[in-house]
Amino acid sequence: MKKVIIYDSTLRDGAQAQGISFSVEDKIRLVKKLDKLGVDYIEAGNPGSNPKDLEFFERIKNTSLKNAKVIAFGSTRRVNISVEEDANVKSLLKADTPAVAIFGKSWDFHVTEILKTTLDENLKMIYDTVSFFKSRNKEVVFDAEHFFDGYKANPEYAIKTLKAACDAGADCICLCDTNGGSFPNEVFEITQRVVNEFKVDIGIHCHNDTGMAVANSIMAVQAGAKQVQGTLNGFGERSGNANLCTIIPNLQLKLGYSCIPGENMKNLTAIARYASEVANVLHDERAPYVGKNSFAHKAGMHADAVHKNTTAYEHIDPELVGNQRVFLMSEVAGRSAVLNMINQIDNTITKDSPETKLIIEKLKEMEYKGYQYEGAESSFELIIRKILGKYKSFFELCEFKVVVNEPSVTTANSSAMIKIKVGDQEEITADEGDGPVNALDKALRKALVKFYPEIMEMKLTDYKVRVLDSKAATASKVRVLIESTDSEEVWTTIGVSTDIIEASWYALVDSIEYKLLKHRELQE
Repeated sequence: MKKVIIYDSTLRDGAQAQGISFSVEDKIRLVKKLDKLGVDYIEAGNPGSNPKDLEFFERIKNTSLKNAKVIAFGSTRRVNISVEEDANVKSLLKADTPAVAIFGKSWDFHVTEILKTTLDENLKMIYDTVSFFKSRNKEVVFDAEHFFDGYKANPEYAIKTLKAACDAGADCICLCDTNGGSFPNEVFEITQRVVNEFKVDIGIHCHNDTGMAVANSIMAVQAGAKQVQGTLNGFGERSGNANLCTIIPNLQLKLGYSCIPGENMKNLTAIARYASEVANVLHDERAPYVGKNSFAHKAGMHADAVHKNTTAYEHIDPELVGNQRVFLMSEVAGRSAVLNMINQIDNTITKDSPETKLIIEKLKEMEYKGYQYEGAESSFELIIRKILGKYKSFFELCEFKVVVNEPSVTTANSSAMIKIKVGDQEEITADEGDGPVNALDKALRKALVKFYPEIMEMKLTDYKVRVLDSKAATASKVRVLIESTDSEEVWTTIGVSTDIIEASWYALVDSIEYKLLKHRELQE
């Protein structure tokens, strides 16, 4: 297997995406995750751009890594300034990393119109900076910024910029499609020429402005590039960078290249989701390989075929990348998909059992009312248990009242009073919250905790409301989805009503009952 060097830039290029800002602690945690995954380089920031990155590089010195090298990123020396006096160069030295990435201009347009200098001076800037760091025993990656645009505009000069870096001792030359406008055939042809002309390792760095960053990266590897730069989940400026979570399995599982240790591939989905969590962005559930929907089957014909042979509608085993197969519950799911979920509860039920027919009929009835279980399988599991007689209610609602006070006197603008019954015992409690649903949630938990202390382990992590019939305006029916977790499992429940508080209540009750049900099963 040919080795492809994986160079992660999530903490630098990925952090340039709108809405993403990593703290120093975030960066340190992600470095450890990336090192465990087995990437070769972690480009962790530009020490010359902000104090936060300087603090990170100071702290990361004390972190022992098994697989990856931390690399600092910065530009060539500025125009008409000696490399020894350049502030950015000094910051890169202060970062004290074993390797540095230096970017320089390869497009004559950028040299003359953006840097406002001569083509010869730009070549000297590249040579001086690379040779400076090589003289200090640093491993140097030269990022040829805008290389593909530069090559298409002036191939002779673009090649000269690479030669300047090579002559100065660069260990790797990375060809950058900085504007993300190149096509795979162009990237292949140009990369192949560079590989044939230079003896140094060649890398590829692609942006996704035309949706081709992954394809361009793979074509560059097939043309001879040995290093691939990218980010987790494709985080990056504008349309993002090449997505390593797609590139790595494509190269390793499909094309036979070695990117990370084989046993680590099963951690790919987990680290992709972790990166989204740390970045505080919604994970792309339709992302190849690592999205929840990557191996989700809804159509009855598809689900039935997958039950018979998974290769019918799956290009790989989802477990290879740490993902899992999902059969979505809907009116088009078919008996096989529904039966799969039923059998997780009672494996004696067959597709011809009367219970299966009752459950499918109930599913269609509830979807007609506005329920949608493909994103709320936990609520559907409770329905199955009720029909199969494998459900026991943990509490009974007697009544609840919610009051909203506007303008609020305190930070909590709502209060809820609730009366429940557990067995023969009644409990009445009240609480305040930031909104009626929060107040109701807190009051319910307060009432139940004396009976079921395990609910203290769970917390609500997401709350979504969808209007089902906008023509009815404020009287329209709404669908509420609540996502909960107890740090071990994540589950989603649903409620539908013309009253948003009632819909929230249904989803909330299902969420708590699901937790209590799973806890009871663990105790048995």
